[in-house]
Parts: sequence; C-alpha cells; structure tokens
Amino acid sequence: MREMLLNAAKSYYVGLINKHISNVEILLTRSVGIGEHQDIQRAIDAELNAVATNDDKLNMIIKYFERRQEDDKKEKVSKQKG
Repeated sequence: MREMLLNAAKSYYVGLINKHISNVEILLTRSVGIGEHQDIQRAIDAELNAVATNDDKLNMIIKYFERRQEDDKKEKVSKQKG
C-alpha cells in the first residue's frame, strides 16, 4: 500500500510538471493565443514557480521516503547477516 501511494504521488507530480512545462512552451512559441494585454513574462514566471514547487515535492518523496525505505532494508539485511 505504501509503495502504491508513493507511486501515485510521484505520477501526480510528474503530470503537473509536464503540464506547466507545456504551458511555458506554448507561451514561448504561441504567445498570440494568450491575449493582447497579458504579461507573458509574469505568466512564464508563474508556470516556472509551479514546476519548481512540484519538482521539489517529487524530489522530497524520492529523498525522504524511497531512499529511507531502501536504507532501512539494507540495515535490516546487515543485522540479519551479522
């Protein structure tokens, strides 16, 4: 269950990252669709902030939950051998 929840969270954050990256690409290549008075730089900055936030969350899962679980397994195996 733990692994399923972590994988679901990782997939969710990867999806959000891809969504915001595609928004930046659209802003960079087709800014006409945004509207005449849109501050494109501000919109790009907002999208980049969203990418950074979701990337941080994804990396936190990997660093603090997946690696910790791997370290716990290694420690358990070491104790069984010793």
